[in-house]
Amino acid sequence: MTNYDCVLVPGGGLLDDGTLPPWSVARLNLALSMKEQCRWIGLLSGGTVHKPPPLNAAGYPLFESRQAAAYLIDSGIHPEQILTEISSYDTIGNAYFSRLLFTEPLKLDKVLVITSVFHMPRTQALFDWIFRLPPVLANYELEYKSTENAGLTPEALAARVEREARSLANLATIRQKISNINDFTRWIYGEHKAYNLQQSPDPISEDELKSY
Repeated sequence: MTNYDCVLVPGGGLLDDGTLPPWSVARLNLALSMKEQCRWIGLLSGGTVHKPPPLNAAGYPLFESRQAAAYLIDSGIHPEQILTEISSYDTIGNAYFSRLLFTEPLKLDKVLVITSVFHMPRTQALFDWIFRLPPVLANYELEYKSTENAGLTPEALAARVEREARSLANLATIRQKISNINDFTRWIYGEHKAYNLQQSPDPISEDELKSY
C-alpha cells in the first residue's frame, strides 16, 4: 500500500447555492477513499475570480475549501486530518499556496494531487513546476490521480478543455520569467490578474463559466 504525507485536492468551484459541483465531489470521494493512506488531506481554494462567492444565511461568503472540508467531515474524515487554505483563486495559486502553507512548513515530501481529467494536464504541469522552484526545502515525490468529468454538459466540457489548453500553452511564456520562488512571488502579485489589485480577470464565456 502506498502511503502519502498529504493528498492535495485543487479547487473546482462552487455552485450558485454554495454546494459542491459533481466534478469536485468526485475528487473528494477519491480523497476520502484514501484516508487510511495519508497523514493529511489538503483542500485548496478560497473560490474563483470568475464569479462572486455564494453567501451563507448570515450573508458571509462561503469559501470553497471550507465547503469541501464540511463534505469530508460529514463523510467520516476527522477534522484534524484536514488542512484548508482560502488564499488561492486559481490552479496556479492552489500549487503555490499549498507549497508555502502546507508541504514545506509540515515537511510533507510524498504528495498525491487529485483532480478531474479535464483539469489534470495543466494541474500536473503547474505542480511539477512550482514545487521544484528553488530553494526547495523538501525532497518532493509528486504523484497524480484523475477523476471523471462528472456533471459537465458536453458544451461546458469542450469549452473548459479548450480554455485549459490555452492556459497550458501560456505557461511556457510565464516560466521564462521565473527562476526561483522569489521571482514567482513577485510575478503572482505583480502580474497575475487574480492577485494583482490593479487588474481584473479576463472575461470568460457562459459555457466556460459552467465549469467553475
